[in-house]
Amino acid sequence: MPDFSPPPLNPTQVARLEKLLKAGYQFTSFEQFARYPAVEKAGFVALLDVSGDVVRQFGSVGFHLGNGIGVLVERAGGKAFVWKNQSRDATRELLASYEKVKAELADLLNEGSP
Repeated sequence: MPDFSPPPLNPTQVARLEKLLKAGYQFTSFEQFARYPAVEKAGFVALLDVSGDVVRQFGSVGFHLGNGIGVLVERAGGKAFVWKNQSRDATRELLASYEKVKAELADLLNEGSP
């Protein structure tokens, strides 16, 4: 795997990342997405792009499955989070938590943005 060093963070980015921590998010990483730090809460994961002046979400929020991020898909039997050969049924409760985390993350990352 290529070595990747993240760019230095500016004070605005540091403050945004601290807000995520205070809101209960934990930092994590995924080898296959080494360029992007990730945050996790209640099993839901989002990759972050810190290459610009602000912290942005990279891609969609997913569910932590094994060593990857399961994306929400619609199947014949209903919705599920799927990563390679692993899946987790998206129950009503899990979907409610998913929507809550997505909204909260969007608010935290967009706070103070133009």
